[in-house]
Amino acid sequence: METIISQRIPYSKIRVMVDAAQKLEAEGKRVIHLEIGRPDYNTPDNVVNAAIDALKAGKVHYAPNAGIPELRKAICKKYSQRYNYICDYATEVLVTNGVAEGIYLALGALLNPGDQVLVPDPAWINYEIVPLMGLQEPIKYSLKKENNYLPDIEEIESKITSRTKMIMLVNPSNPTGMVFSKEILLNIVKLAQKYNLIIVADEIYEDIVYKPVEFTSMANFEEIRDRLIILNGFSKSYSMTGWRVGYAVGPSKMINVMLRLHQYTITSTTTFAQWGALDALEGTQQPRIDMLKEFEKRKDFIYNSINEIPNLSCQKPDGAFYLFVSVKELGMDGYTAADILLNEYGVVTVPGESFGKEGTGYIRLSYASSMENLIEAVDKLKAFVHNV
Repeated sequence: METIISQRIPYSKIRVMVDAAQKLEAEGKRVIHLEIGRPDYNTPDNVVNAAIDALKAGKVHYAPNAGIPELRKAICKKYSQRYNYICDYATEVLVTNGVAEGIYLALGALLNPGDQVLVPDPAWINYEIVPLMGLQEPIKYSLKKENNYLPDIEEIESKITSRTKMIMLVNPSNPTGMVFSKEILLNIVKLAQKYNLIIVADEIYEDIVYKPVEFTSMANFEEIRDRLIILNGFSKSYSMTGWRVGYAVGPSKMINVMLRLHQYTITSTTTFAQWGALDALEGTQQPRIDMLKEFEKRKDFIYNSINEIPNLSCQKPDGAFYLFVSVKELGMDGYTAADILLNEYGVVTVPGESFGKEGTGYIRLSYASSMENLIEAVDKLKAFVHNV
C-alpha cells in the first residue's frame, strides 16, 4: 500500500541492527550489544518500589492528560532550583511518552505543513524523520569533526529562509557525546530572536556530563523562554527507558497546543509509571551519581583503547555514553563496518549514516555496557582492523 508515510518514512536503521543482532542470538550466537542507547543498569529500587506502591494503592486509572500534578510540580521544582526557571505546573508542563513523543508533539502542534525546521547532522534519527511525518521540511546543519562536532553559527544562519520556523538542539549530543558551550547556545539564542524561531532543546542527557565540562541548559536564557520548548525525561539519568516517561516544559501558549495533540494520540502517560518518575526526582540521587562515575571509567577505557587501534579514531566525549568512531581510514563506510562487526565478530554497533550525512564513515558505540563486555569488544575491534 502506497501512502505518503510509506514513501517518506523508512524503518529505523538503529532498529535494523537490533533486529539483526536478536536474530543471531536466537540462533545461539554470542553478541556484545553496543548499539542501544540505554543504560545497562536496572531502574533504582526506590523508583520501582514507588511504582509498585502506586499499583497496590489502585493508582491504575487515567491520569490527567498533562500528567499527575505531583510529578508536574516536582519538574517545576527541579527547573526552579537548577536553572532559576519558574514555571506553572498547571499550564507549562506536559508529561509525555518519552522524549520521542515530545518531538512529535512539538513538530506536529507548533508547525504547519511546508514549514522548515533546522535539525543537527549527525543526530538521533527521529529529528530527520519526524518532520517528514508532519509534511515539514528538515534542513540539516552540520556538526563536523573539524569543528569538534559543534554547531557553526554562520552555517546555520545561511540556511534560514522565510519558511524556517524552528531550530532543534540535542545537547549533550547523540551520537557524538559533545556538549555545547554557553557561548554557542547564546549565539543560537540570538539567531532565534533575530529570525523569530522556536527553539526545541532535547536535554535528556543533561545529568550525564563529565568534569570539567559544565552543562548549560537553554532554560538558563530567560530572554527566550517565550519561544523555548525543553524536552527531557527519565530514561537516561534513571535507567527508565522502558517506562516511557518524558516531559516538555515551555510557555503555556505552546504547551496547550501540544497537549491537544497529546490528548488524541497518547491520552496520558502510564499512571503508575509517573509515580515512579516522581520518586526518581524526589528520592535518593545516589544511583544516578554512581552510574555516572561508572560511565566515566568506561568512557576513559574505551576512548583510549579505540584511539590506540590503527586506522580507528574518535573524539573524547563530554557527555552521554557514546563514541562516534571513524572507520574512514579503513576505506569503508559505516554500514560495511557495522555489518562485518556484527556478522563476523558478534559486536553490534550502529552505522554513522543512520544519524545523517555527516555520519558517513563512522560507527556509533554505546559504552553503556559492562566493562567486561567493553574489554572483549576492544579485542574484537582489534581483530577486525587487523583482518581488513
